[in-house]
Amino acid sequence: MNLKKTVIISLAALACAGFIAGCGSDKKDAASADPAKTKNEIKVGTTPGYSEQVVEFVAKEAEKEGLKVTIVPFSDYVTPNQALAQGDIDVNSYQHVPFLEAFNEKNGTKLVPIGNTYLAPLRLFSNKHKTLSDLPNGASIAIPNDPSNGGRALLLLEKNGLLKLKEGVNPVKAVVSDIASNPKNLKIIELEAPQLPRALEDCDASIINGGYAVSAGLDPKTALAQEDNTSPYVNVIAAREQDKDNPIYQKFVKIFQTEATRKYINDNFQVTLIPGF
Repeated sequence: MNLKKTVIISLAALACAGFIAGCGSDKKDAASADPAKTKNEIKVGTTPGYSEQVVEFVAKEAEKEGLKVTIVPFSDYVTPNQALAQGDIDVNSYQHVPFLEAFNEKNGTKLVPIGNTYLAPLRLFSNKHKTLSDLPNGASIAIPNDPSNGGRALLLLEKNGLLKLKEGVNPVKAVVSDIASNPKNLKIIELEAPQLPRALEDCDASIINGGYAVSAGLDPKTALAQEDNTSPYVNVIAAREQDKDNPIYQKFVKIFQTEATRKYINDNFQVTLIPGF
């Protein structure tokens, strides 16, 4: 009888030990599967110009808080979202919500904004003309060819009386074929964002995103037209939907949205950027 009890107790003990070991193993595997949740490290994708410069400042501030930020630079507007969707980076900081939504719709991805950063006004530049009224009939205007910024550029032209879009058109999704009236017979040329500054050599004018304008050394004060502070195109930090509440990512957002970052933006990009937090 005593022997039987001993055997039963021993088997129970082994089973319990196995259960505990199994639980411990699961936790270890879960942690190793998502190291960002257990380590104070984060990979941030960004693009040239002010986007990268602001992230570099935030990275230094994050280091003071024990958070290591690895900056991953990209030269275009598509690859940073592809890298984020594939898990090659943890978050990115370079785009506004309409662009993000357009990317998701086109690619079937689930990337979401987790924090506002700043507004980077879109501007119309020219090396050949000093005012909008100087633009000749048939002038060539280069605009971004991505869906959201293309519509944004057309909206800027409409707001300045250079063309009119069809009634009821969503400006975020507006395309060249949505132009209802073009009194100056403008020739709209759609180009990749990095090519827009170079287009100034051949076109009458070019609508250029802030980051590429800064990289090209363009002075915002010389722009023929620009968005004002009523624009809804505030830039954001984006993450994969399943990671939106990741504490490390949220810590990065919190550090980004400090008064120190606001002061840095105002002191260094007072004409180029407007803090959005």
